Amino acid sequence: MPTITPDQNAQDNYFMMLAVEQARLGMYTTRPNPAVGCVIVQAEQMVGQGFHPQAGLPHAEVFALKDAGDRAAGATAYVTLEPCSHTGRTPPCAEALITAGIKRVVIAGLDPNPKVAGRGVALLQQAGITVRVGVLAEQAEALNQGFLKAMRTQMPYVRLKIATSLDGRTAMASGESKWITGAAAREDVQKLRAKSAAIITGSQTVIADNPKLNVRSTHLGIDVEKVPQPLVVILDRSERLAYDTKSSYKLCQQADTLYWRDDDLSMLLKRLVSEHQCYDVLVEAGASVAGSFISQQLVDELIVYQAPCLLGSQAQAMINFNPLTLAQQLRFKYHNVEHMESDIKITLTAL
Repeated sequence: MPTITPDQNAQDNYFMMLAVEQARLGMYTTRPNPAVGCVIVQAEQMVGQGFHPQAGLPHAEVFALKDAGDRAAGATAYVTLEPCSHTGRTPPCAEALITAGIKRVVIAGLDPNPKVAGRGVALLQQAGITVRVGVLAEQAEALNQGFLKAMRTQMPYVRLKIATSLDGRTAMASGESKWITGAAAREDVQKLRAKSAAIITGSQTVIADNPKLNVRSTHLGIDVEKVPQPLVVILDRSERLAYDTKSSYKLCQQADTLYWRDDDLSMLLKRLVSEHQCYDVLVEAGASVAGSFISQQLVDELIVYQAPCLLGSQAQAMINFNPLTLAQQLRFKYHNVEHMESDIKITLTAL
């Protein structure tokens, strides 16, 4: 393996960051495919760039090679995920790089998809192309947490979102909850929905709030019509909601809404991956459903939007989770804290 000098390492990091920025352009539209970016560099100058915009369309490498044209010969390609080696709805990207005369490929991370899983790198190396793997791997992986986890474990990446007061309350005792947090926090939730293939809620939330749980923001940086609407799953273990579309509840009027009436949430998550290719799942529900996901340790990321208000001890708790001792507590790790106008968004990850 060639020695990487400090200057070469700095250059690789710089151009890989540009590839990551390309990948971000497809983060709301590519599912179930991962968001991938690629840049082509010739003589330390970027001559081509591209990203994967939608499943069924060409991958990032193809767009970048087309952008580069003849300048791709002898160049270096920076790709945020291992180039595919199989023929699916599009031809193999590894072969496209070989055909274009690319001499070096820098990859952020390997693709755990069993159809790829190192085969893309092997094809490139067999063609005499120098390959480097692991540049800005953490930044690239953050764009595809659901896809990567699903390929590795057959389980989706689960985010649990809660809007709460300073004293950990989500609604008044009457159920009144609109609105605890402000417009900026609610707009940020639209981004969470846009990156989610499925949204899970509870029948009580449907009955109390009659939500749409759809993506409707005009501030995502792209046309909202290009964002696939998440599949909605209603946990209805007590069979409180009707199956037919004559219901007065908006979600029940949608023909593709799924109802889950089993206590096994792990099985639900596995089916969302295997049967529906839902790799990123958002839980937007009340304290009971939130408590079920928390207590069964199915949450990868806990997102709390906290408003600077107090609702009092009679208001509804944010999570129904009742450990009896400190030893039974569930701890998370702070990942990020940011202001949302008057509110605070706290992002935590499971330990």
